[in-house]
Amino acid sequence: MAAPVLAYENLGLNQGTGWLFRGLDVHVGPRDRLALIGRNGAGKTTFFKALAGIIDSDEGRRMIKPGTRVVLLEQEPDLTGSETLLDYVLGGDDAPERHEAEAIADQIGIDLSRLASTASGGERRRAAIARALAQDPDVLLLDEPTNHLDLGAIEWLEDWLARFSGAFIVISHDRAFLTRLTRQTLWLDRGKVRRSEVGYGGFEAWTEAVYAEEARAADKLDARLKLEAHWLERGVTARRRRNQGRLTKLYEMRAERAAMLGPQGVAKLVTGADDVRTKTVIDAKNVTKRYGDRTIIKGFTLRVQRGDRIGVVGANGTGKTTLLRLLTGEIQPDEGSVRLAKTLDGVIIDQQRKMMAPEKRVRDILADGGDWIDVLGVRKHIKGYLKEFLFDPELTDALVGTLSGGERSRLLLAREFARHSNLLVLDEPTNDLDMETLDLLQEVIAEYDGTVLIVSHDRDFLDRTVTVTLGLDGSGTIDAVAGGYEDWVRQRSQRAEPKKAAPKPAPAAPPPPRSVKLSYKDQRDYDLLPGRIEALDATIARDEAALADPDLYAKDPKRFDALMKAIEKARAEKDAAELRWLDLAEQVDALG
Repeated sequence: MAAPVLAYENLGLNQGTGWLFRGLDVHVGPRDRLALIGRNGAGKTTFFKALAGIIDSDEGRRMIKPGTRVVLLEQEPDLTGSETLLDYVLGGDDAPERHEAEAIADQIGIDLSRLASTASGGERRRAAIARALAQDPDVLLLDEPTNHLDLGAIEWLEDWLARFSGAFIVISHDRAFLTRLTRQTLWLDRGKVRRSEVGYGGFEAWTEAVYAEEARAADKLDARLKLEAHWLERGVTARRRRNQGRLTKLYEMRAERAAMLGPQGVAKLVTGADDVRTKTVIDAKNVTKRYGDRTIIKGFTLRVQRGDRIGVVGANGTGKTTLLRLLTGEIQPDEGSVRLAKTLDGVIIDQQRKMMAPEKRVRDILADGGDWIDVLGVRKHIKGYLKEFLFDPELTDALVGTLSGGERSRLLLAREFARHSNLLVLDEPTNDLDMETLDLLQEVIAEYDGTVLIVSHDRDFLDRTVTVTLGLDGSGTIDAVAGGYEDWVRQRSQRAEPKKAAPKPAPAAPPPPRSVKLSYKDQRDYDLLPGRIEALDATIARDEAALADPDLYAKDPKRFDALMKAIEKARAEKDAAELRWLDLAEQVDALG
């Protein structure tokens, strides 16, 4: 194993009311790809700030290899004092080179001349990414990097990080993002940090093995620990099993909706005569909406039935929010019609979380300052209701401003889900949420009796929750596909395949020979290394899947050791191959 470039020994942080964590040991190798997983409020962001050297710990020692540049991409970038986004990107002692920042900004699609005071959440996030990546880091600490990004920007960031020659640790709720990129996992749980040499794809199997071992140990102790073991077995593992059952039901619902879809690529759901089971709640016919000379939505038809879960995807600016406002009757179309059921009663949870004023208390948000809340007609004490949403019941008088971003989002969900409604509109609901809260949100959506409209860039979340996906490409046309995000991508690619480009005419004369070219060996490596890297990825994934078996070490310790060594060898070979290919790619670019 390579020597670490960043490490912390015996890290301890005291928040005044007690230790947030204590005795943590962490090391980061020069090419590590680490996922940092933990509940909201576990201290992940504080942990990052200690690793970055921004805050001092109460205990422990930080060690860093000389010359190593550690860069933190914060969850909420502070643009105070910056007139434009460019001022923010180039501000401070650690500012990157302007040409580097502008090159990355151009690739990720952000105009740095935009006024900071009017920038959207997505624009602020892209500016922060441009600043962080342009600083030429050796270690990147990424705190919710995909928040407020559209799918195109997320895929660009994934590709950049896949080619990155340094190390990174990432906090993210985006399971697809973590599964693709990470090779190791840090789990911050109940004041401890555990490390696994398996990426996020093997996280659930690993944590269930840890919980099972703790439960066996607790069985030998007193009743209080047995109760905790019961929670470990029932509270986490059982939720995952229930969600697997709900996924099966979701697939059945998707099959029903596939039978209702009109011609491929036409956003139209058609049904027979309405009855109790298929009552139409939203009926949009030939809807067109323009802003100035631009047509945002063109000739859109959709019939939404009670119980549908509709996902909306597309790049920023393609009209997703406009579509939601049309479907909920907030705005009217320029052409066509939108008819809503008279009994429709919606709850809208938007991106801005406007009601979450930092000076308010938790009880102010939930119960208008009281102790009791009406939850779908049932009177509950707010302490008990907080516990249902994974909060410490003693947080009733905590100020909203002291909560983490994920805790504020979860509090808003708790408030809105207490109301009677038959239409739920969720605009980027997964921002800032931890994995357990996402599982809880998935449960709530699955059990919701009404209709759900979801705008999200979280691909895995859409795959787990929606029955129909509406895709916007900015041209005004909307694709409707039965299923989630992956189904939408697959159908789009299938439609694109038959459309082969016409063969290009042969040039009148051959191009002049290059005066300089790659050597035979370099050209061969340039052509073959991508395939070798893919093969090594597959080998690593196969061995990691085998290693995720919680009983493997007990059953066959020799095989366990062999797999560990094989994974380490394959990763080293892959790292060398990636560096070699990147070097050759730079030569190819230089040769034009």
